[in-house]
Amino acid sequence: MIVQTINLTKKYGKLVALDHLQLNIEEGECFGYIGPNGAGKTTTIRILATLLQPTFGEARVCGHVVGYQSRLIRPLIGYVPDFFGAYEDMTAQEYLEFFAAAYDIHGQKRQRIVGDVLELTDLTYKRDALVDTLSRGMQQRLSIARVLLHDPKLLLLDEPASGLDPRARIEIRELLKELHRMGKTILISSHILPELADLCTSIGILERGKMVFHGPVREALRRARTGTVVHVITPDDTEKARAALAGLDNVESATLRDGMIVLNLAEETNDFSFIVERLLAERIRISEIKREEVNLETAFMRLTKGMVQ
Repeated sequence: MIVQTINLTKKYGKLVALDHLQLNIEEGECFGYIGPNGAGKTTTIRILATLLQPTFGEARVCGHVVGYQSRLIRPLIGYVPDFFGAYEDMTAQEYLEFFAAAYDIHGQKRQRIVGDVLELTDLTYKRDALVDTLSRGMQQRLSIARVLLHDPKLLLLDEPASGLDPRARIEIRELLKELHRMGKTILISSHILPELADLCTSIGILERGKMVFHGPVREALRRARTGTVVHVITPDDTEKARAALAGLDNVESATLRDGMIVLNLAEETNDFSFIVERLLAERIRISEIKREEVNLETAFMRLTKGMVQ
């Protein structure tokens, strides 16, 4: 077990940021940590990074207890916060060499490792550029390069795609996929839920400091699926079409949303031909019929209550 928390609790005065959190991450997982602002994600990551002490409960990283064995934990982790650090007057290579020296990496080994992480993060051509001239996306890749210098077992990434443009988000996602293929265990918090579904093997959904779901992505989608929902679009009278479908046996409800008809069907209804037959009988044309897909955003909305601290 790479990460394990037992009744992990963190209080700031009367505010309970984490409430008896139970979190388990196996070696080799890419774990997506989801929750609204103020849910406790950053607090969790900072505790695992040995930057915060829990009020009570226990957090273990690679079997070592945070607070008692933090010196043993720090060489095993790479922490990327949600903002870029200082040292803007350095070049990208100087920035990495500075941190490599802090990790006690010297000589030809340091030159080789710095070159390797620049290549891995596709920043070799920017090695002589000043850090403060890099785009935010490049700065995020440089942050990831920094935490790879000492080859950690666990990467802790707090909103790494926050504020990035679509191309930079795709580049970060592909980099994280490559790191996962290389065997790195990754904990990543993010609000960009579709990208987590594509990247992560499992997720945890946090709300008001409590874990409301912890498990594989496919299990979250299964739990969020409530019956069969079908969207119908017609170029004709939408209200007439809705009324025609509302009275059918398999239709539990028929509502209008954004110009389309949303049908909630009886459980395990997979044959939609009766919808087509009814509309054709009423001489109503059909533009599109599709089953609503449950994605990670849908699961998040259905498994949480919308509460914040």
